[in-house]
Amino acid sequence: MGPELASFHALADRMAYAFGYTADLPIDRQIAELVRLRVAQLTPCSYCLILHTRVAVECGIDAAKVAHLPSWRESRMFSEAECAALAYCEALTNYDLASFARAHREMTKHYDVQEIAAFAAVVINMNVWTRLKLAEGAVPALHPENSDDAVSTAAKVDHFQNQEHT
Repeated sequence: MGPELASFHALADRMAYAFGYTADLPIDRQIAELVRLRVAQLTPCSYCLILHTRVAVECGIDAAKVAHLPSWRESRMFSEAECAALAYCEALTNYDLASFARAHREMTKHYDVQEIAAFAAVVINMNVWTRLKLAEGAVPALHPENSDDAVSTAAKVDHFQNQEHT
C-alpha cells in the first residue's frame, strides 16, 4: 500500500470502528446488519457479501430472511421499519435523488434524528469499504479444505482476515 492510500486506510479504519458491524450504535443491530448486507449486494462487494452474510446469521437473523433480502419489497418477512431502512439504504447507495426524499420521510415514521444519522453513517461506511476493496483489486478466495458450509467458508476468506471492519 502506497503512502497515498495509507492515510485513506486510517480514515476508513476510524469510520469502521465508529460505524462498522462491531460498533455500538443507537440502532437495532439486526436492522443495521441487514442494511450493511444490502449495500454489499448493491455494490456488489464479494468480500462484504461473505462477511455480512456470516455476521447477519451470527447476530440472529434467520437464514431465510437473509436469503430474501434482495427481494425485500416483495417479501412479508420484513417489518415496516426494516423496509424503511432498506429503502433509505438503496436510495443513498444508488444516489437516487428522485426517491431519497420519500425514503427519508418514511424513515422519520420509525426512527428519530439520531437513529437516521446512524443509518446514514452505516450506509456511507459500507460504501467507502466496498469501493476501497474494489480499488485495491481485492478478491476473496475460499479455502477448499473447509468449504462444507457457508458460515465456515465465510470465515476462511483470504486477503481480508485483518480487514474485517465494515
